[in-house]
Amino acid sequence: MADSSNTFDVLVLGGGPGGYVAAIRAAQLGFRTVCVEMDKTLGGTCVNVGCIPSKALLESSHHYEFMAHDATAHGIALNDLRIDVAQMLQRKTDVVAQNTKGIEFLFRKNKITWAKGRGELRGGNVVDVTGADGAVTSYQARDVIIATGSTPIELPFLKFDEDRVLSNVGALLIPEVPRHLIVIGGGVIGLELGSVWRRLGAKVTVIELLPAILPGMDADVVKEADKVFRKQGLEIRTGTKVTGGGRSDAGVYVDVEKDGATERIEGDRVLVSVGRRPATLGVDVATLGLQVGKRGEILVDDQQRTNLPNVYAIGDCTPGPMLAHKAEEEGVVAAEVIAGQSSHTHHRTVPGVVYTWPEIAVVGLTEAQVSESGREYKTGKFPFSANGRARTAGMTTGFIKFVSDAHTDEILGCHMIGPNVSELIPEVVLAMEYRGSSEDIAITVHAHPTLAETTKEAALAVLGRSIHI
Repeated sequence: MADSSNTFDVLVLGGGPGGYVAAIRAAQLGFRTVCVEMDKTLGGTCVNVGCIPSKALLESSHHYEFMAHDATAHGIALNDLRIDVAQMLQRKTDVVAQNTKGIEFLFRKNKITWAKGRGELRGGNVVDVTGADGAVTSYQARDVIIATGSTPIELPFLKFDEDRVLSNVGALLIPEVPRHLIVIGGGVIGLELGSVWRRLGAKVTVIELLPAILPGMDADVVKEADKVFRKQGLEIRTGTKVTGGGRSDAGVYVDVEKDGATERIEGDRVLVSVGRRPATLGVDVATLGLQVGKRGEILVDDQQRTNLPNVYAIGDCTPGPMLAHKAEEEGVVAAEVIAGQSSHTHHRTVPGVVYTWPEIAVVGLTEAQVSESGREYKTGKFPFSANGRARTAGMTTGFIKFVSDAHTDEILGCHMIGPNVSELIPEVVLAMEYRGSSEDIAITVHAHPTLAETTKEAALAVLGRSIHI
């Protein structure tokens, strides 16, 4: 049993995006809060080996590609352009450090205790924390929030060694531009990290089992993305099954099969990005009697409550999209529910973004999903090629598409592919939160010239009255 100095109102198990935000919100609400995290830094996968470092490398590689291929169109001549991979990786590391140190500052500011070590949840909301020196400290809390995240899925014949067979962790640490990077999985992680090394000069082959890349996204966006990525130089093989693989003298090999034909693909390294699974490290669900789903995800209601009293769960270890911002919002809800507030979560308006170039941003239902539901709908689409700001920037690829109810005009979904669309999607998310219509966006004044005018024009297109096309 924990002594009085280790007794808290709220204990958060996990210091990733969901966990650290839950801890901060709990502290803001006046609770004595402790967050258990075994890694050397706070921030979890997202800040340390996911969202933040990958975007740092995407940004650096984007600058290089612009200088190598697009600067001359702007009247900028560059000579002796070269890549310093070591400096690029160091900048990525520095950016990560800025973020992790920022979280530590927020913990100090909000008087949150960081219990450093591996936590083990026991009955009665006791958590035993084993530190780096092997010493065990017990913490007692009235309420516990489980935020243990997720882990990448391995293939049985391609176990991660983070040298030749890479997860998202190893793909951020490649010390030189590979000659040939094989990417298994045509989803978000595979395409983003594949794009980094393709821009820097690597041959990149993307292998996807399903008939198209970006499973689950709107068909029009997928079609455009596939065309653009192939034009950029990604070799994309869809409908292709990986049947084996391993290390070779050259690096790695992957055996594939399509339409009965087999082939062996050789490369320097292979990135396995076939998905992630919920992680419940430190949580013995069977012993505790915690209800879980088929994938091992902890089942919760719309207030993040589990079936155990005073135990909540958030983020990747629960159902729903595995996204940092989804975890953050769930963390806020859990803390506020503990405080007696009537907060609720729903995933209807959780946006998703792919940080390739062009970017992809989506929210709500795809056209196919609406069609399959039998609901009558209408669509509107507007290309960036007809947008003045996009033309000035030389970034005219892509479009914005709305799917709205045919009778009420309520926005059911929005699907974007184009420049900086990650910054354009929040406008639509806000409208959907208020069950807004395409007309609501269409009659809203947008500054000129801006990329956001494309959103307005796409909304006008739903009404059949786009101005600039």
